[in-house]
Amino acid sequence: MLIKSEFDIQFNFAHPTAMVAMLHLHPSLERFVRTGNVLVVEHLKEGVGPGFGELIGTLEYQDSFGNRCSRFVAPEGLLRLSGTSTIDVDGMPEEAGVDARQAPIAELPSEVLQFLLPSRYCEVDRFTPVAQDLFGWMKPGWERAAAIRDWVHEKVRFDYMMARPTKTAMDVFTERVGVCRDFQHLAVTLSRCQNIPARYVTGYLGDIRWPYTGAGDYSAWYEVWLEGRWWTMDARHNEARPGRVLMATGRDAADVAITTSFGNAELRHFYVESQEVLEDGTVVPPLLMDESGTAPVIG
Repeated sequence: MLIKSEFDIQFNFAHPTAMVAMLHLHPSLERFVRTGNVLVVEHLKEGVGPGFGELIGTLEYQDSFGNRCSRFVAPEGLLRLSGTSTIDVDGMPEEAGVDARQAPIAELPSEVLQFLLPSRYCEVDRFTPVAQDLFGWMKPGWERAAAIRDWVHEKVRFDYMMARPTKTAMDVFTERVGVCRDFQHLAVTLSRCQNIPARYVTGYLGDIRWPYTGAGDYSAWYEVWLEGRWWTMDARHNEARPGRVLMATGRDAADVAITTSFGNAELRHFYVESQEVLEDGTVVPPLLMDESGTAPVIG
């Protein structure tokens, strides 16, 4: 399966402002890249359209989680961040590790231990009694991890209008509403409380071989460490989906922001899309729903 992902994000700055962007695909996908995966940073002056602006140089580095980052100084005025990539992947939905064992903490790799600890949006220390009451009686391993994912999916309602950058896992637990990052923060927190290492993930999740749900956006999911490897979980969609494209992992959303500006940045334009394409670049359309809106039309 070929997946083409693209973005066009534009900000206006009143003053020169330092920025960090995390808009490349994850380094682990580099071997699957057919074309692209280049960040283009342009200063768009008056009368100059996208693609013809002054190019701004960037300095690349890997952060402590192994994510690919770009740093630069945005000049005063309109700035455009854009890029496209095409990768070749197997197209299979993520695996379910139904027999995956939960390791004792003493047997965990040292680099995994940080994903058991409290973080900016995941207040593990505040949730231990709640998590123990809800899930402490369950069989350790996949059964418990999947139960946490399912519980969050059932108890939290998705609403774009209820997003806010300060919302923590406790806020989500109390309000029972949020966006994809909020679902994952709560599930990550409850998992860590049960000694299941869990890390936050951001990337593309287009409607690939899936019914169309609207304009594209970046998505969030999470991963749990069981049986010596990371397994994909998604408390919002809670369905095995083809076409996930990994960009970054971290303790929570604070570690994987697609852009960070060290000063005021006014968002002017935002476009993101991720689609399956054929060898000639033709976009493969998403599935259509039947008249009831409950099942895809096949064929």
